[in-house]
Amino acid sequence: MTSPRDATSHRFPPGSASPETEPGQGGTARLPFAFARDHQVALDGGTLIAGPGASLPGLREARRRAGGPVQLSRLDITGFEAALARLYQGGAAGEAQDDLLFDLEDSARPVRERDLLEDAEDAPVIQLVNQLLRRAVLAGASDLHVEPYEGGLRARMRIDGFLQTVMDRGDVPTRRIVSRLKVMAGLDIAETRLPQDGRIPLRLGGRLIDTRVSSLPGNYGERVVLRILDRSTGLMPLDGLGLSRDQIALLERMSALPNGIILATGPTGAGKTTTLYSLLKLANRDERNIVTVEDPIEYDLPGVSQSQINAEIGMTFAAGLRATLRQDPDVILVGEIRDGETAGVAAQAALTGHLVFSSLHANGSVGAVVRLRDLGLDNFLIAATLRGVIAQRLLRRLCPDCREAHPPTAAEAAFFDKHGLALPLSIYAPVGCEACNRSGYAGRVGIFEMLEVTEDLRAAIDRGVSETELRHMALDARETLVGQGLGEVAAGRTSLAETLRVVGDVA
Repeated sequence: MTSPRDATSHRFPPGSASPETEPGQGGTARLPFAFARDHQVALDGGTLIAGPGASLPGLREARRRAGGPVQLSRLDITGFEAALARLYQGGAAGEAQDDLLFDLEDSARPVRERDLLEDAEDAPVIQLVNQLLRRAVLAGASDLHVEPYEGGLRARMRIDGFLQTVMDRGDVPTRRIVSRLKVMAGLDIAETRLPQDGRIPLRLGGRLIDTRVSSLPGNYGERVVLRILDRSTGLMPLDGLGLSRDQIALLERMSALPNGIILATGPTGAGKTTTLYSLLKLANRDERNIVTVEDPIEYDLPGVSQSQINAEIGMTFAAGLRATLRQDPDVILVGEIRDGETAGVAAQAALTGHLVFSSLHANGSVGAVVRLRDLGLDNFLIAATLRGVIAQRLLRRLCPDCREAHPPTAAEAAFFDKHGLALPLSIYAPVGCEACNRSGYAGRVGIFEMLEVTEDLRAAIDRGVSETELRHMALDARETLVGQGLGEVAAGRTSLAETLRVVGDVA
């Protein structure tokens, strides 16, 4: 290792913060993030962490900054990126924007793509946008809303299905902040009268973050909503989704079918795509050719050919699905059945020996049959092609640190009696503490209503039986979304109020 004196002539690249002014964690100084990332070196107390591409200038500067003996720890690129994220993410989620002042030096000019942890001396507008994005990613938010109004600008994050305000200020240059987001997303900043869609690829330390951006003209300026997708989280195993053993066995059986349509239903954000991807992983075998048509492509699946929808040039779900049929597929994933044309092509694909996975907006598993009828499919075609439907919802999970048990009241007991379920001795309710940010909830748990199309059910669909009759034929009270939700209440994982909020009280 070179002595500290040999590194004194090394200078940081332009735009980097001086190491002498860079405060570190625990009272020790640290290298600027951009320098640590580019030179693959970092300081963690008395340890010098080096990646596989650590440069000699980087090692020298890190040794000089340490100001004393250090222990060298060499990591592979995955380990180094994880260490980098751990060291530099601290405190980022709670940064306030109050210290950002706005003046004529603010700029909405485009800049190179960069990491959200980089602490370059940017204009205050860029700093504010980066802080908002960083807070949303670190908080695990699914969406970030930037909303101009008469008195200023409000930013909200959707966490566990609920919007939380993270900024509400009247002194910010609203148009410049919106323009900055549009520039990052590759949108036309001169067009403020029409809705636009784009995407922003980002990194947070070693994590790949993809955001889908939508702008919508409003009374006080353009409203921007960003859907945040953390690609580094990966896909969850089936048992991690909240599925029971019987439900996992049913999914494994359906994914092994040679043909037919399997649908996932539920509102936006209910986890339909995650379930479909998990099904694809079950169906992914070397002897099968799997092709997907998605909007957007949320995760990279090894061994699967994935195609992105682009409606502006005519690459719709229906057009993409027709094209995949010429690719000799065994299994096809269609991101969503939105219209009669896509539904018709999917049915024809199922009839010609393909297994088709897709999502559909419907209130429940049996409701998918009614929705397909509404899209124009004949009863005999639905009966011939539909193999199974998965309806799902996400319930907020009670915080284990502050949940509070109480004996069921008469009104609460009535819900269990109505659905023929055993009444638990105690029911838990949310309280709120520091660990859950006073919400009483931390994380979410999935509930699933699964419908397997049997011969009797197929005959009933062919006869045009109503949704109510189909539900009584196909589902036991415990298998419905309400029954599954009450089961989570009895297990102490969620509250009765949360279950009723999400799934209602349908008999």
